[in-house]
Amino acid sequence: MSAPARRRELATELLDLARARRSAYLRDLETLVSIDSGSYSATGVDKVANWVERRLGLLGFDVERVSFPPEAGQRSGDALIGRRRGTLPESQGGRRILLAGHMDTVFEDGTAAARPFRTDGSLAYGPGVSDDKGGLLAGLTALEVLAEHGTEAYDELVFLATPDEEIGSPASRGLIERTATGVHYGLGLECARENGDLVIARKGVADFRLTVTGRAAHAGIEPERGSNAALAAAHLIVALQALNGHWADVTLNVGVVRAGTRANIVCPEAELRVEVRAATTAGVRRMKRAIQEAADRPAVPGTSVVVEQLDLCPPMEETPASRRMLDKARQAARAVGVELGATATGGVGDANLIAGAGVPTLDGLGPIGGADHTPQEWLDISSVPHRVAVLAVLIASLGDVRNA
Repeated sequence: MSAPARRRELATELLDLARARRSAYLRDLETLVSIDSGSYSATGVDKVANWVERRLGLLGFDVERVSFPPEAGQRSGDALIGRRRGTLPESQGGRRILLAGHMDTVFEDGTAAARPFRTDGSLAYGPGVSDDKGGLLAGLTALEVLAEHGTEAYDELVFLATPDEEIGSPASRGLIERTATGVHYGLGLECARENGDLVIARKGVADFRLTVTGRAAHAGIEPERGSNAALAAAHLIVALQALNGHWADVTLNVGVVRAGTRANIVCPEAELRVEVRAATTAGVRRMKRAIQEAADRPAVPGTSVVVEQLDLCPPMEETPASRRMLDKARQAARAVGVELGATATGGVGDANLIAGAGVPTLDGLGPIGGADHTPQEWLDISSVPHRVAVLAVLIASLGDVRNA
């Protein structure tokens, strides 16, 4: 039997298994959506972690539960790392595959009761139904389908569930990067775009603080002795915003401005918070140099500017390796009767950190959903079986180098 024929046969069998789980998927989705698990609700996130941990255990995964020290008195929920060895060691062509989803949402405690899970036709609604409980559950369901089918031709599957993606993964970032080290492929379980597209690239984000120092003086008696940091900051804002459009796929936003304490004092200090988003690491570097050049030329005599880079979430860049992954995903989709597109997005996620560790990564592998972070958030129930099957076929394809 040819490779395409074997792939079609496998896809058909996995799709049948995914369809058989549709009702169970909906029941499980209602359970998860009914748990308030905002990023700052450690108790709620841990309830989701308890549920995911049990499911991974039933699938034969060895599960490590990771707690994080509180930051500024705020405790994060726990993270989970599940590992399951396959039957094909790396030395014989097996590959290690990391699936990553997050358990937190953007919603406050009480939202699940105020806006409970419901279905209307082919759509499901509720807090986190698309971002990311529908995707997290699709990943678990794909693993179930593979286990029932008996497909284990891979070196290792790693399932990572994080507690704080919606706030930039401050607690779990190091864990994500360590977990990604040494894996061959990363699969992000965020839901697909509203039109069904996967995500092949995500912009990176760099945060900067610019501190403008001037000289205070009495604004009424001797203003000429002062150097107005607020005025220098205003000129700097104009110069920085003008950098937009200089390079494709690089944007800058001055989002926070602070200056002065009293109207009768020439302002001695101002602060700007600046966000840069870029499709490539090179783009971040170019904009960083441009920010520094603007800061080195303050418009007000007697003022100076210090630039600090506070954080960097690396871009998830489109690469030849990720394009090959996309080709395999499209082959898997065609085998189950759907077509897949791919897009780049300015939003960041845990997939950025996986890609930043040097791992070829594809995201948006959950079911189709939309209106994330809003009361209208939805998930297309009809897309679930096909998307679960595509994910399962893709895992099987990537797990065995002989399928290349």
